[in-house]
Amino acid sequence: EVQLEESGGGLVQPGGSLRLSCAASGSSGFSLDDYAIGWFRQAPGKEREGVSCISSGDGNTYYANSVKGRFTIFRDNSKNTVYLQMNSLKPEDTAVYYCGASLYPSLGDSPYDGWGQGTQVTVSS
Repeated sequence: EVQLEESGGGLVQPGGSLRLSCAASGSSGFSLDDYAIGWFRQAPGKEREGVSCISSGDGNTYYANSVKGRFTIFRDNSKNTVYLQMNSLKPEDTAVYYCGASLYPSLGDSPYDGWGQGTQVTVSS
């Protein structure tokens, strides 16, 4: 079983940057590299949507069209952490951001588990 904890959110002006962290832990023998990790977000009154994900092993990355070219996902398996670097932030990026673990990468949330409490990102002037 994987447990995930998100951090790094905050208030930032439009055009600014934030780096979110998704720290993973598990039972004895746990290895983050065994899992694909996805970042999702949920704005008030909206459904949770996939933002980006990274596969296990070869580390292939996937992005929603709305963030492509602005967000970068990467992992540091030695720290059991996956990061989401967010640049050129827009007000519409405002949401609670969550990470989840899955056996395969997907921008749909159904394969994922181990959700944390989320971290709030607010983009506003």
